Amino acid sequence: MGVCALALLAGPVAAAELKFKPGEDSKFNWASLEDFGKGHDLKGQTLTIFGPWRGEDQALFESVLEYFRTATGADVKYSSSENYEQQIVIDTQAGSPPDVAILPQPGLIADLAAKGYLSPLGDDTQKWLLDNYSAGKSWVDLSTYAGKDGKKQVYAFPYKIDVKSLIWYVPENFEDAGYTVPKTMEELKALTEKIVADGGTPWCIGLGSGGATGWPATDWVEDLMLRTQTPETYDKWVTNGIPFTDAAVTGALDEFGWFAKNPKFVDGGSQAVASTDFRDSPKGLFSSPPKCYLHHQGSFIPSFFPEGTKVGDDVDFFFLPPYASKPELGNPVLGAGTLAMITKDSPASRAFLDFLKTPIAHEVWMAQSSFLTPFKSVNQDTYANGPMKKQGEILLNATTFRFDGSDLMPGKIGAGAFWTGMVDFVGGKSSADVGAEIQKAWDAIK
Repeated sequence: MGVCALALLAGPVAAAELKFKPGEDSKFNWASLEDFGKGHDLKGQTLTIFGPWRGEDQALFESVLEYFRTATGADVKYSSSENYEQQIVIDTQAGSPPDVAILPQPGLIADLAAKGYLSPLGDDTQKWLLDNYSAGKSWVDLSTYAGKDGKKQVYAFPYKIDVKSLIWYVPENFEDAGYTVPKTMEELKALTEKIVADGGTPWCIGLGSGGATGWPATDWVEDLMLRTQTPETYDKWVTNGIPFTDAAVTGALDEFGWFAKNPKFVDGGSQAVASTDFRDSPKGLFSSPPKCYLHHQGSFIPSFFPEGTKVGDDVDFFFLPPYASKPELGNPVLGAGTLAMITKDSPASRAFLDFLKTPIAHEVWMAQSSFLTPFKSVNQDTYANGPMKKQGEILLNATTFRFDGSDLMPGKIGAGAFWTGMVDFVGGKSSADVGAEIQKAWDAIK
């Protein structure tokens, strides 16, 4: 089936809804769509997909689904819910699941797999991830869960990733002061000290977030765990395989403390860290003269920059660098993302998972907004803008990827004791005392 035939398959109405016309822009991998279409004729079949995306993200995902519809002839129905986590549990328990579910919570996916609600994706998907995603073993690990029989298999497919390991700065401020972007953690620490020696304040750090106050510090600690310890140690930590009192964990806390607990290093002094709202925290980058030069936060933070701020020009970011003294840990990336799984096995469900293995299923979203992928075969030039491409390159250069640790812990810890513990820590408590308090809360969970 040629590209022209693809465009005609679902009729003129569907073809007109394709965001990018097949064959017209050579930066897209149209051959992958054509090859996929040859092997999947689903005319007369319906595919139901349930996911977390609503509003703008839903419109973007629908634009990708249109290519699946066109290539296969399937009738695809996507739905979401404000309470999608509860809804998928209700639907699977009631025996009325969607064909495919897409979820951002590995813990929830683990529960669904353990109860027998998911279909294994097979050794071929495991091999595909190893071969085609950068840091392939990390993605296989994230996709592997124990089934009802206790056997561990690949049950999920990572699609649409977010990067957290970013440091934000204003290039003009760096240029004026003669600073360069650090390539190692040792250089970042030296830059921090140099800014103070030059009479400036290096960091803006704010943990305030209403009832969730403390969470930005958990991202710091997770990033530093990945830069001081092996991925296996990180995995043990987030599953209570090693306690919060372990030297590996208190060491990461103290590394964060090196930045956050020195009053000379933080705008407003260390006492302002817990009380400053995370949304207001980066504003110091943009004042004149700058109140700070560096800010650690995920890819979403530009939403809270001053209106009209252009990422890549007015503000930029760099990857939180690894320690030169620990080359064996490579380039670890902390992030989050969504995973697709089969909740009702059918030819259409299997075909959709095959579709996610095509470059076009990634490139169509990459070319619009809010989509990153570790897929090595996509054309990086399809990214809609420079900042997205740069974050995509961080994923491609990763040697390890790990999911946000607090999101993997039980809610009472990852969204409770860990948050409050970080507030206590920046308030002056030691890493040993804070670690002991968080561990006590975890041990109390039956």
